[in-house]
Formats: sequence, structure tokens, C-alpha cells
Amino acid sequence: MSAVPAGVAVSGKAESAVPEAPQDRSSTVLRLGRASLALLVLLCGFTLLLGFANKDRCAGPEFDEWGRSGPDFHERKYADVCYSDIQFLWIGRDVDRHVFPYVHGSINENGDLVGGTVEYPVLTGLMIWAGALFVDTDAGFLLASALLMAPFGLATAWLLGRLSRWRALIWALSPPLVLYAFHNWELPVVLCAVAAVYVVHRGWGKRGVDRPLIQRASVSAVLLGLGFAFKLYPAIFVLPLMLYVLTGGRGGKELAEGKTRDVAGMVRVALIAMGTAIAVNIPFAVAGFEGWLASFVFQGQRKADITANSIWFWGFRPDSDPGNDSVQEFISFASPVLVIASFVAACVAGWVRYQRERTYPWVAVSAAMLCGFLLLHKVHSPQYTLWLVPMFVLLKIRWGWIAAYFVADFAMGVGIFLWFAQIAARLPSGVYDSFSAQLVMIGVWGRAGLLVGLFIAFLTADSAVDEVEVEAPARA
Repeated sequence: MSAVPAGVAVSGKAESAVPEAPQDRSSTVLRLGRASLALLVLLCGFTLLLGFANKDRCAGPEFDEWGRSGPDFHERKYADVCYSDIQFLWIGRDVDRHVFPYVHGSINENGDLVGGTVEYPVLTGLMIWAGALFVDTDAGFLLASALLMAPFGLATAWLLGRLSRWRALIWALSPPLVLYAFHNWELPVVLCAVAAVYVVHRGWGKRGVDRPLIQRASVSAVLLGLGFAFKLYPAIFVLPLMLYVLTGGRGGKELAEGKTRDVAGMVRVALIAMGTAIAVNIPFAVAGFEGWLASFVFQGQRKADITANSIWFWGFRPDSDPGNDSVQEFISFASPVLVIASFVAACVAGWVRYQRERTYPWVAVSAAMLCGFLLLHKVHSPQYTLWLVPMFVLLKIRWGWIAAYFVADFAMGVGIFLWFAQIAARLPSGVYDSFSAQLVMIGVWGRAGLLVGLFIAFLTADSAVDEVEVEAPARA
């Protein structure tokens, strides 16, 4: 057990949180000061600027009557590797017409969304609408959306710095942040997930982590519920959080006297998360049920096709063509079953570790569940990597895992669009004919193999957020 250095003030509840059991492998660290955090956020801002500049290469310089960039936008977006869903979806979802999302929308018999409905949960729909509100071109939409989302990316860097100190550079300077920060609308949901971890392990205000666990976990549940209303995936972290509360938090020390389990607290966390998600969705469901439901129907009907980038499409080639209904139906059944099985396996593995260390590793289990989802879901869009990067910060895994994943992700993030460009140009694009097709294979199967390994690595990794924070001694 590390001793607190003489002359160093322990912040919050750190002194009482110093572990007594030898199994608890925490340590004492100096937290980042304001100048260090400011530098971290500044570096993240530079990376975000690079990310915007990368996508902005597809914008303009000319625009047609619908505000679509030209010339040759549809060729450039792939060949120049500057494609973004933000710019592309300016046309086709009534975004350019400034239609308020969902209320008047629906899904037609061809599976197309119309009337303002977008294929994302409601808070992302609001972000899309807000980004388009005062612009009339896809370039303006890209810029406005970037300005709206950049603060979420910067806040994520700040929170990660408070949680894991300089490991937060993995987020702030990561290649995926350049590739995907403004590819889709991921930054708000990533902030929700990271903030949910932050409030559990650092609290807020002057009391900080001195606040009762159930209070901190309740706010975390609200954030996870909001995350669900952005992009769904933070909802899977609710179960590990429930188990963390059930077992009394770190070392079981936050259980009420005489209790060995906090069942009521666990249920409360679940109800708050569900209640938050429902409360956010209800106004849209009431105002336009058909349009609200259409976004979920669209995702449910999506097939494992060439745009899905998943092991399901590539593992069943050539039988996985969208027109092969029997294979697509099998994938639609097998994918969620195996995803749920991976969730159960992660939670059980976490419980085994809890029996040994007396702290349920809810962040590690959440990271492993995320790996299971990314590996086994029928859709694996490139920008989903942004969901995973904070887990590289929050858990102490070997640097080789991180570097290897970034390489495989880069191969996918670049190769997929070069490959699409070759297909569109009717050039030879088979695996034996095209380097871009080979990059796609490296991306698909490299990520898949690494996700299997990371599933295990995360479950056995030490936390980077459980250290006892102390303030640096004042200089004379």
C-alpha cells in the first residue's frame, strides 16, 4: 500500500479510501493541475481542428440548388477519403429543409425515412436539426455541426484528464479523433459515457467523492440514460453499474452498516436510467409516434451489407448479399443472441474478479461488453472506434493493444472509402486485385481479432481511475 507523502493534502475522501486489503491494487497519484488540464484540452482542440480540416476537404467550392457541394462530390467523397455522414445526410432526410425531426416523419414501403425522421435516437436528431438550422449548404452544415460537437470532445478530454491524468492523451491525440470526430454525431454520446464514470469515481462540487455512492450512481444513471437517447450504447453500462452499487462500491466500503448487498440501490439505478431514457423519448413519441418509431424500425431492418463492415457480412461471403433473405434472417437472430451472451460472460467474469478483489470492476466489465457489441453486432461503422478509445484511457492495458487497434482501425477508416471509390469507378476491386480491398480485410479481421483479445485484456486490467488523488504540496 502506498503511503501518502508528508506535506501532501489528501483531497475529498481519499484518506478513508486508501485500501486495507492487499487485493486492491490502487496507488496514490498527484492529480493534474489547471495548467496541465488546459494543455490537454488545447491539444485535443488541435486534433479536432485536424479532424475538421480532413472532412472539410469534401466541402465546396461550388454548390448546386440544393446546397450540395460540387463539382463531383460523389466521386470526391470516396476517392479523397473525406466522406462524412454529416455532409452526406444534408440531402435525403429533409435536413436541408430544416424540418423538425420525427414529428411528421415515417418509413415508407421501400425502407426509406421521410418527413424529417433520421435513423438516430432523439437527442442526436435534435443535434442534426440544430446544426442545419441556420445554414443552406452541406459545407455550412458540416461547420455548424462541428462547432456544436467540438465542446463535447474537449469536455471529454478534460474529464479523462481528471480521471486518468496524462493517459488522456490517448484520447486527445488519437488518430480516430482525426478520422471520425466529425464523421458522424459521436462526440456527445462519448461525453455522456465518460461523465458517467467521472461522477461515480470523482463526484462533483466541493464534496466530490464524499457524496454517498447511491447519489453518485444515480447521477451516473441519468447520464447513461441520456447517452441512450444519443446513440444507445451507454445503456449497456447500466448493468455493470448496478452490480457495482449492489456490492457496495470500492472494497464494499459504501454499504450501509450491517448490509452485505444493496439491492434497493441497484434497482434504483436501473429505474433512473430507464426513466431518463423514457422521459427524453416521450415528447417525440407523443408528438409523432410514427416518425419516432421509424428510426428504430430502420435500424432493426438494416442488413449486414457492404456498408456494415461487420464480421457477419464478410464471414458469410458470398451468401451474405442483402437479397439472400435466409442468411440475413439468420444474422438478425444470431447477432443479438451472441451480443447478449457476451454481455453475460463479461458480467460473470467481473463477478469472479469481485470475489477475489472485493470491488466489482464495473468499468472493466463495461469495456468488455462494448467489445462484445462491436465484434458481434451486425453493423460496425468505422466511427464506433470513438466509443472504445476512452476505455484505453480508463483501463491500464498494454500499449501494444492500443497501437495495434489504431493500425487496424486506420486500415479500415481509409481503405473502405478507397475501395468504394474503385467500385464506383468500375475498376478491379477484388481482394487479389486491389490494395484498398486488402486494407479493408486488415481492418475487418484485424479489429475482430483484437476485440476478442481486448475483451479478455479489459476484464483483467487494473483501473486507471481508482487511484487515491492527492494535491501537490505548495511550493515555498
